[in-house]
Amino acid sequence: MRERLPVWFQARCGVEPRTVGAVAIVLVVAVGFAGQQYWSARPQPVTAPAVIAPAPAPVPVSALAPVAASPGGPAPPGGARIVVDVGGKVREPGVRRLSAGSRVEDALAAAGGVRPGTDTTGLNRARVLVDGEQVLVGVPAQPQPPALALPGGGGGPTAGPLSLGSATVEQLDGLPGVGPVLARHIVDFRTARGGFRSVEELRQVNGIGERRFADLRRLVRP
Repeated sequence: MRERLPVWFQARCGVEPRTVGAVAIVLVVAVGFAGQQYWSARPQPVTAPAVIAPAPAPVPVSALAPVAASPGGPAPPGGARIVVDVGGKVREPGVRRLSAGSRVEDALAAAGGVRPGTDTTGLNRARVLVDGEQVLVGVPAQPQPPALALPGGGGGPTAGPLSLGSATVEQLDGLPGVGPVLARHIVDFRTARGGFRSVEELRQVNGIGERRFADLRRLVRP
């Protein structure tokens, strides 16, 4: 190393081998430090964080189920229905199936409306209908069946039709054409079905034919 230096530099500075070695070490360390700084300062690739989309809010089941419109307003839960008989001076008399909670006005609309010129003064169009009833328009009201003196009721007459949903075997036995065996069949049918939803279901009881049903339909109610 010393021999490669210029002669004038050797003569002027009096460079010795140890000095040259020290200078070389300093230069090497400086170069290494500069290289390390350069390597550390170089641009580094940056990975952007992944974007996590928020989870969608759950949709209630009730919002997915379609709502069926009924003549008297929104349909009740469970889609309950009633059966009524619309007769008299309407355009299309007959049996109609309506949503539970419907009114007389809804039954008239389902039967095509009242015929022109019909007197509906005594007809309450806002009355809520019950299952199994008859709506008569423009005709005299039919007389109610006579009161029945049924066993087990204290010997007194009953007011109006007998309830199929609460009558006892003794009370049903007092109906015309119904004996103790048929009365027991009616109670067993009621227990198995959880009650009577309409008088028409009385036809399904073992032992009740069309003729007997015609005799009983105006004497009972659901």
